[in-house]
Amino acid sequence: MTVMVSIDGSAGTGAAIRLAAREARYRNCPLVAVTAYSGQGPLGAPAARPVATLRAPADEKVEAEMILREAVESALGDDAVGVECRVIRGLAGRRFVEAAREAQAELIVLAARGSMSLLLGTVSQYVLRHAPCPVLVVQDGSTDV
Repeated sequence: MTVMVSIDGSAGTGAAIRLAAREARYRNCPLVAVTAYSGQGPLGAPAARPVATLRAPADEKVEAEMILREAVESALGDDAVGVECRVIRGLAGRRFVEAAREAQAELIVLAARGSMSLLLGTVSQYVLRHAPCPVLVVQDGSTDV
């Protein structure tokens, strides 16, 4: 069993990571931080940029890994050492739900984008509808977590 947190770079990501870490400690289970990248190569270069300046899928994965690790370290400091970081390729919502099933997650924590009074993003909606466990959505800018 694990607690999983989705890292998407939104303002609420830090609060989501901290809340997920607290839940993992409470449940005495590992925390897994996950982010997704598309992994699709470019269809062609824009007129103003040569093809050589475009990122390859491997570069995109390395960048996603770096952003994920930095987000976890920024939110948790020294406590980030015990967090497992996973980078998944493909559609974020679908792949995140698959990863949660594989890890037998007992809780998924997501950062909401924008105001909670507005509709959630497509990834959050997908996860809420298909998750194999409870989902906790953390509002952007939550500082008291």
